[in-house]
Amino acid sequence: MEDQFYTDHSLSFLKKYLNTASPTGYEKAGQLVWMDYIKPYVDEVRTDNYGTAYGVINPDAEFKVVLEAHADEISWYVNYITDNGLIYVVRNGGSDHMIAPSKRVNIHTKNGIVEGVFGWPAIHTRKGDSKEQTPKVESIWVDVGAKDKDEVLAMGIHVGSVITYPDTFHVLNDKYFTCRALDNRAGGFMIAEVARLLHENKDKIDFGVYFTNSVQEEVGLNGAKMITETIKPNVALVTDVTHDTTTPMIDKKKEGDLACGKGPVVAYAPAVHNTLREMIIEAAEENEISFQRSALSRVTGTDTDAFAFSNGGVPSALLSLPLRYMHTTVEMVHKEDVESLIKILYHTVLKIKNNQSFNYFEG
Repeated sequence: MEDQFYTDHSLSFLKKYLNTASPTGYEKAGQLVWMDYIKPYVDEVRTDNYGTAYGVINPDAEFKVVLEAHADEISWYVNYITDNGLIYVVRNGGSDHMIAPSKRVNIHTKNGIVEGVFGWPAIHTRKGDSKEQTPKVESIWVDVGAKDKDEVLAMGIHVGSVITYPDTFHVLNDKYFTCRALDNRAGGFMIAEVARLLHENKDKIDFGVYFTNSVQEEVGLNGAKMITETIKPNVALVTDVTHDTTTPMIDKKKEGDLACGKGPVVAYAPAVHNTLREMIIEAAEENEISFQRSALSRVTGTDTDAFAFSNGGVPSALLSLPLRYMHTTVEMVHKEDVESLIKILYHTVLKIKNNQSFNYFEG
């Protein structure tokens, strides 16, 4: 299987997918890229009313296994336009106001993209206590070069217009995929690659496999909450990202000891089904794939929670990529971790049997 990873086609897809803006609530452009890639590898591609997309193998099968990622990226909304043409913002998801000053932005309008920048006063103009003043959501603003509010409005910008960062994909030191929105379009890439492997290896699957790219995770797991009620799966394998805790300013006693390059992270949490988690670990160990473990508290904070506690209880598990600099424009994941997570998902699917029992007392 080694030669099947990172083909020119799959890398081209990853680059295009990451570079396509898909802010929460406005994921259409990215979903179209994703659906176009996965279509040859599945029997059907479907969508729901809010934009979640899913490719299905064996759509008529009663036993259904979901492989899930979320498609949305954090962003900003235009909140207030001043008389002299400056724009104040509110979050759409967990956008970090600390990184905003001096960043370039794209404002999405019906007339297309309008470029702007997050402004910030020069250090030598900030006197006294204000010299080291830190940015706050209410104190950062976007400048589009307009002379007044009327010119801003004439550009097609209005309250509610969505703002994203234009930072694009690159490979750092031939080891790391680096981009904004690796949280969690890396997951969308990985589940699509599992679909490709199943198709190209001509694996015989006697149950339904639903490769599900959910929307609106960043604002409350909304897409997953909706789609699990539509699909009504028997099993859910969820992907997301977690923190590489080896970088500065992260407390390992609170966040655990996790590092990029040491393998995907298997989660332990109330929402994670014990039998399914052990099946994932067996798949990794049988195929000599390195992995790490993470203990989570009351919730995983991922779409795992939405699937697990739906439909009377869906056996669910979480596999995460260690990621550096979450919710910034330079998120980083290790190429080998991405490959390993694809392999673990692939081999786990092959271990699942039609109508397999995940009874709690039999695990």
